[in-house]
Amino acid sequence: MAPVFETPAPDARLATQALHGEILDIFAQDGAFGLARCRRDHYVGWVPMASLSQPVHAPTHKVRTLRTHAYSAPDLKSPPQTVLSLGAHVTASGTQGDYVQCEHAGWVHTRHLAPLGTMEPDPVTTAERYLHTPYLWGGRDSLGLDCTGLTQQAFEAAGVLLPRDSDMQLAWAGDEIVDWKVSGALKRGDILFWKGHAGIMTDTHHLLHANAWHMAVAREPLEDAITRIKTYYAEPVGARRIDIGKLAGRVPDWMAEPVA
Repeated sequence: MAPVFETPAPDARLATQALHGEILDIFAQDGAFGLARCRRDHYVGWVPMASLSQPVHAPTHKVRTLRTHAYSAPDLKSPPQTVLSLGAHVTASGTQGDYVQCEHAGWVHTRHLAPLGTMEPDPVTTAERYLHTPYLWGGRDSLGLDCTGLTQQAFEAAGVLLPRDSDMQLAWAGDEIVDWKVSGALKRGDILFWKGHAGIMTDTHHLLHANAWHMAVAREPLEDAITRIKTYYAEPVGARRIDIGKLAGRVPDWMAEPVA
């Protein structure tokens, strides 16, 4: 994982994270940092140049488990070289027994990988795998993630790429649910938005979200979440529904539009 900061300083606020195997375009350098655009979702920030490598390898597989070790040899007793989170991309360069050799990473167990084009059928099931993961502003991996990091990871696993921020997701994620305020109108997989926050419905009455109250990914009754967030912050502002069957594998419309 490479941190992408808001400014070129090691103590700057985290903007997002680029997982292993993602491609970043560098437009300028300031000391040890490069001004980068994540090619995956067009997000821009400053990344430590030491986190990057060349040449760019075409990925062949992705990590299918929440987290996995990449070992120094095709042996579970060998020391791990790094750890990879769900959705990280790797380039396979060989196999030995139950292990796949991955460029710039190490040897990963074959059951922890899936071909790059593999899609999960249900984004909610993916989101639930992050349950209890600590909250981290700007995070996208299994050691910590924020609300839209969770929604991004969940839907990307199902083949639908969302923008990084909640206002962008509210504008671009699937279709608006006009009657979302009506009791029972929301269903599994719908995304509910506040200004600056988002969560995924696991059923009509429960919300899963990475949030700063629990400081973790939590599942709770929707009305409890609405009441608490209203007390400390604000009320929801909208909801969106994504047709996985229609959008999976397609280049999203927002990728063709200027994204600030």
